[in-house]
Amino acid sequence: MGYDYREAMKLENQLCFPLYAAARNVINLYTPVLKPLGLTYTQYLVFLVLWEKDGITVGELCDKLMLDSGTLSPLLKKMQQAGYIEKNRSADDDRVVVLTLTEEGRALQEKAKDVPREVGCSIDLPREKAAALYSLLYELLSAQKNGK
Repeated sequence: MGYDYREAMKLENQLCFPLYAAARNVINLYTPVLKPLGLTYTQYLVFLVLWEKDGITVGELCDKLMLDSGTLSPLLKKMQQAGYIEKNRSADDDRVVVLTLTEEGRALQEKAKDVPREVGCSIDLPREKAAALYSLLYELLSAQKNGK
């Protein structure tokens, strides 16, 4: 018996669907926690990167978040208008934009310090399974990035 496209075309046989649905569900857990801070999930991801390493380029941020500059540019503009970040041209290369947190952007980290715990408590998954899932997802991302 050969390849059965009817079986392959069933939703239940698609790896993409549970990944998509689980990602949406997890992101939705962040919404009520981030809303009082005035943040979207994607803005929160940008902050996580900048709180870890301030003064990075837009290109480095794109690489870290696996997003393109077209997706991040409007978001960064809003964050700049809100007074959270500054965007400046690199002294070495005028084409490169460097992102730095303002005092307000740095202060937001203290306000957001409970977000990981609050969201983590909302996910009913044993620690070992969460660690295994984390590892598998990064393995999948790495394989895709390396073209495997």
